[in-house]
Amino acid sequence: MHTVFRIGEIIQIDKNNPLYLVELKLTSDDDEQLRTLTKHIQEQAGGTGWERIGSLLLKINQLDKAEELYELLLEQTSDESKKALYYTQLGYVKDDQGDYKKAIWYYKRGLEIRQKILPANHPALAISYNNIGLVYNNMGEYLKALSFYEKTCEIFEKTLPANDPDLATSYSNIARVYDNMSEYSKALSSYTKALKICETTLPANHPDLATLYNNVGGMHQNMGEYSKALSFFEKALEIRQKTLTANHPSLAISYNNIGIAYKSMGKYPEALSLYEKAREICQKALPENHPSLAISYHNIGETYDDMGEYLKALSSYKKALEIREQALPANHPGLAASYYKIGLV
Repeated sequence: MHTVFRIGEIIQIDKNNPLYLVELKLTSDDDEQLRTLTKHIQEQAGGTGWERIGSLLLKINQLDKAEELYELLLEQTSDESKKALYYTQLGYVKDDQGDYKKAIWYYKRGLEIRQKILPANHPALAISYNNIGLVYNNMGEYLKALSFYEKTCEIFEKTLPANDPDLATSYSNIARVYDNMSEYSKALSSYTKALKICETTLPANHPDLATLYNNVGGMHQNMGEYSKALSFFEKALEIRQKTLTANHPSLAISYNNIGIAYKSMGKYPEALSLYEKAREICQKALPENHPSLAISYHNIGETYDDMGEYLKALSSYKKALEIREQALPANHPGLAASYYKIGLV
């Protein structure tokens, strides 16, 4: 182990100059906290030698350095399994950089090698299929994304226990694609499968459960099943109220979703109350020009509009527009929605 110091007391020597006296305490190999930290870093990084360094570079978002390292490792190895790994890691780099076409190319190169050297149901193949599906989903190529996600799910269903968390993630990925394609009943079916797994494997107040309740509620909302949507949105809110701070943005999302359900049911005062709670959180937790705050004002405006209180509606619509004009590109659909609503009022 290299020399490692703990930082002790820090004293500013001169108030007029940025000079400090820093007390350093030399640690030893018997330092239990240091051993625990080292072990955690090793587990998180995975691999050995240069592979571990590459993983760390990815985790700390040093993408250019990670790319340079993996390209060098790729040139130097003749091991096919190593090549597949390095192509996959380069795919991660390009995905994080937003270069989706190159990410797909690297992921597929790694997949081709794995298909030659691994059994058809090997977990590494499932990971490759899933990575490609993620990129296609980000590119808006939903049918391609769905095809690869389904291959992932097929392997997991054959090789994993029925309540494995990775299988739940796979169902959720498929559901998101169906949601993006506006096929809400299919999305609901996949989200429900994921939810059943998570309800049996996660603590009752786990954040992932709140997310799934929210997603299931969203599908019911899109299908016009507002009472069911409200029930799931309230379950998500209950978890978030117990586990998050009072001004956490995720609470604002829950209040907003419940407000949408109430508004859809024609319960405008209830909807308005929830929208106002969402707005208050956004004002406290987010920058003043954050798009989520504009959404809150827009929703409040729509509710006043439906209640026939047009001056209040106009005021809220204008606040939403002011934020969107500062925060969004000139051709963003959110701006069009604001202009349209103001024109109608």
